[in-house]
Amino acid sequence: MDFINNPELVQASRSPPDLRKILTPERVAAFQTEAAGLRLLYGTERVTDSILQALFEVADHRQAVSQMKAMQEGVRVNAIQGYESENRPALHTAMRDVFEERSRTPVVQAAVHLAQKEIEKLKAFLPEVEKFTDIVQIGIGGSSLGPEAIYLGLEAYAPRGKRAHFISNVDPDEIAKVLGRLDLSKTLVVVVSKSGSTLETVTNELLAREKLKNAGLNPKDHLIAVTGQGSPMDDPSKYRASFYIWDYIGGRYSVTSMVGGVVLAFALGIETYLQFLQGAHAMDRVALETDPHKNLPLLGALLGIWNRNFLKYPTVAIIPYSQALARFPAHLQQLDMESNGKHINKEGKAVGYETGPVIWGEPGTNGQHSFFQLIHQGTNIIPLEIIGFEKTQYGEDLFVEGSTSQEKLLSNLFAQAIALAQGQDNSNPNKVFTGNRPSHILLAKRLDPFTMGTLLAYYEHKVVFQGFMWNINSFDQEGVQLGKKLATQMIKTFNEVREKQKPEYPLGEAYIHTLKF
Repeated sequence: MDFINNPELVQASRSPPDLRKILTPERVAAFQTEAAGLRLLYGTERVTDSILQALFEVADHRQAVSQMKAMQEGVRVNAIQGYESENRPALHTAMRDVFEERSRTPVVQAAVHLAQKEIEKLKAFLPEVEKFTDIVQIGIGGSSLGPEAIYLGLEAYAPRGKRAHFISNVDPDEIAKVLGRLDLSKTLVVVVSKSGSTLETVTNELLAREKLKNAGLNPKDHLIAVTGQGSPMDDPSKYRASFYIWDYIGGRYSVTSMVGGVVLAFALGIETYLQFLQGAHAMDRVALETDPHKNLPLLGALLGIWNRNFLKYPTVAIIPYSQALARFPAHLQQLDMESNGKHINKEGKAVGYETGPVIWGEPGTNGQHSFFQLIHQGTNIIPLEIIGFEKTQYGEDLFVEGSTSQEKLLSNLFAQAIALAQGQDNSNPNKVFTGNRPSHILLAKRLDPFTMGTLLAYYEHKVVFQGFMWNINSFDQEGVQLGKKLATQMIKTFNEVREKQKPEYPLGEAYIHTLKF
């Protein structure tokens, strides 16, 4: 029987618990769990002990933890049975399993050895470029979103005089703006593309090379390649150094590989980068916990399954109460929507239920003065995943009107979860808050490198667990290919028009012409 038809969960979804009636201090204290320094408080979700138990039984029936173990042991999870597919393991966890000698499967041991080799190469390379002050990462999708989110999250730990910048869009204004404000003689450019042929990345690399030449510099002295071994970018004559990505590392899961390693180790320091890897590895171990009450990413995934498939909420807002995590929701948007935005299962058949939700978000308290109006009083219910930290990164704060800024920040965090759950009655209908709107909180002591790693891996595993539950392949991304194909045809159209010497050819006509393909 498909999990979506689980009778206990179906019955519970017809009359789900009302947070306005059940939210108490005792419930909040009981509905929480902690692992690897990350605490999950879910008393403001619309679940009961019996609903959780039913969800746990479904996860057990789907062998979610066993599938996670198989993934971490190098089984080929990136596959569609009976159809052409990438047909490979997903070994992003091996990239941070580099701190101890222990028994591993041969395929994982080989991946760990390669990861260790790249880290040692990086350690030897960094002193060579100590004189450089800035590093610019050129890449798109997983080659940009994750590294940028982590860099901004940990920028407080960057040594003085080191900065990172990111160029992803093929829009020429972006690269002009970023490179135009830097001293190029002190700037490294790391170009990231597994295939070595990503259109946007190749184009921006050529623009960067031209900028360096025009500044009287030798581009090779400033360029670093992060690419697949044997790709067109794996060329020592064009780059100062090369670091490798492997086929079993998907772009959106690649932050802990050299995709993030080069830029993060340069800008934050190698020790900070290694602490980040240690945090991710710690959460990798938590994801193998067989007790679902202690398996944070599994529990988070099941809360999402309940909201998506049984309460029918189509979207999730991720709200970090930390300005340092300003780009983290954008990374999670790709991680989740590119992984689980699928309409067929791993047997190539159409699924009979909803899969990945729409993911979006911005930092609080900014969001409270923007889109929270809709979250509180709109006609759609939007579950929230709220992220917060007890202490600041910089240790600088001030008492204003009886409280510190951090206390004000955390007060808003907890108040929003309570307000969404409890709502408000009023004789004025414009002041009525219906309440009974779910959320949960991820809370840690401080956003330090280790915690950043645990947080990243928590979401990676939450997404993968949901993919296991939906029986879909969370590791391919065929959905991005059609638009790329048509864009290539569109470029041919522009070239044909240029050859006919029609510089004023209306773009609309080019658009219509492309439809003939």
